Amino acid sequence: MIRIAIEDPDQPEIRAMLAAGEANSASLYPAESNHHLPLDALRAPDVLFHVARDAEGIALGTGAVVLKGDWAEVKRMWTTPAARGRRVAAQVLAALEAAAQARDVQVLRLETGVNSHAALALYARAGFSAIDPFEGYAPDPLSVFLEKRIG
Repeated sequence: MIRIAIEDPDQPEIRAMLAAGEANSASLYPAESNHHLPLDALRAPDVLFHVARDAEGIALGTGAVVLKGDWAEVKRMWTTPAARGRRVAAQVLAALEAAAQARDVQVLRLETGVNSHAALALYARAGFSAIDPFEGYAPDPLSVFLEKRIG
């Protein structure tokens, strides 16, 4: 059983997970193509930071929604290696979508990388479609920009 809830990202095990996600991105892309929100930004009032935990309370995955009015951006999607193949990321994404819908968000948008094949497959299965770069992003051949209408 997986439980997903909004939590403060400033917890030792969550900071470690965020660092692992950043290290993974750094192994795939140059610094200028990585767009991670820092910890302080993840604690802002307009951010809904979610953590997926197993029955023992061990963190398995994270994801955040940054509210921007009638749209929101998905950020910091990450699962631990032990959680892969257990649909944790899909469950986190569904929780993010539900949280955004509850706040009258009409569209979810995100940026991910061209080499992030598991993420691209997840977002395709969830109904996201390719778009042009959106607010805050410049064109980048290593980035893929996606959106999904939810309202």
